[in-house]
Amino acid sequence: VQLQASGGGVVQAGGSLRISCAASGRTGSSYVMGWFRQAPGKEREFVAVIRKRGGETYHYADSVRGRFTISRNSAHNTVYLQMNSLKPEDTAVYYCAAYYGTGLISSSISRGENYNYWGQGTQVTVSS
Repeated sequence: VQLQASGGGVVQAGGSLRISCAASGRTGSSYVMGWFRQAPGKEREFVAVIRKRGGETYHYADSVRGRFTISRNSAHNTVYLQMNSLKPEDTAVYYCAAYYGTGLISSSISRGENYNYWGQGTQVTVSS
């Protein structure tokens, strides 16, 4: 499986940006897919994921809930992150991650080490 992230850029505080992650290769029908981020000098942190196992559930970090929305286009194996009301502290490299299968339990969704596949990252810079 390959993950290709795109759509990063520079935006002013309060603005919006949408980033995308396209998956290719031997993907599956049950998965967890979404975004982590890493700011300079900081640890990687969980942002948001979609979990599809039959139905869909959406999981967000507290820091982005209400401002960011994750969605998917199943026809194109693509996940999007719509980021609104951006703040300077959202500045980071955003990494797409995916886990294919049914073994990732809810309590482990926010832990990056549990994901099998990673994209190359896309830079998001929010200026004040």
